[in-house]
Amino acid sequence: MTFPTKIICLTEESVETLYLLGREDLIAGVSQYVERPPAATLLPKVSQFIKSDIEQIVSLKPDLVLGFSDLQKDIARELIGRGLNVFITNQRTLPEILDYVLMIGRMVGEDSKARALVEKFRAKLEKVKIESKTFRRRPRVYFEEWDHPRLSCIGWVSELISACGGENIFQDRSGALALERKVTDEEVIARNPQIIYGCWCGKQVKVDAIASRENYQSITAVQKNFIWELPPAIFLQPGPALFVDGLDQMLESIAQVAALD
Repeated sequence: MTFPTKIICLTEESVETLYLLGREDLIAGVSQYVERPPAATLLPKVSQFIKSDIEQIVSLKPDLVLGFSDLQKDIARELIGRGLNVFITNQRTLPEILDYVLMIGRMVGEDSKARALVEKFRAKLEKVKIESKTFRRRPRVYFEEWDHPRLSCIGWVSELISACGGENIFQDRSGALALERKVTDEEVIARNPQIIYGCWCGKQVKVDAIASRENYQSITAVQKNFIWELPPAIFLQPGPALFVDGLDQMLESIAQVAALD
């Protein structure tokens, strides 16, 4: 079987996966938003999320292009039309993310490494679930993915909140599409979260601005000052970062609130 020798990564999760599999040597180009690992930021930038430099990608002559989400379908269509092999995934849950790691491992000839990595991630997830079951309470959590319009979290983040001992106040709205996750300030206030996470893709969270929103002063999280910014590079990409660092970061803050009287 012939494996790829030169890969373009249109999004961040494929980059981190290949590094963890020890196959960073295959990466010929990355997204301009890549942050993990730091060494990857030095690689040629060929893409934003919904816009790519098609000519630059073609000139690099990759034998595989990796991407994520139906939002990249136009990029994929154009690259396929130029004769390139393109693999786009739509993983939206933690189990699907683990399956993604396995798929990438098989594609680059590192099946055993991928299986070992996934088993490590599964074990860590189960350990966190067991620890969180000892909490005295399950804090109500509002995870804000965008501020205008207000968007709550996608499926894998909702699962992460649950695994770490929290309760996503918008569990009923954690679909893949942004419109499925649109919420109002009135709904946030009514559901009264005990923790607010801000995690805005592409810009810094203004914690003070969240706290000063009209009528938010009645929310427990605001009264107790439990408003935290979380890094998008960890929580908004459907890849290994959620297991490597995301579980630890979220567990720590939820445990802090769960322990209070």
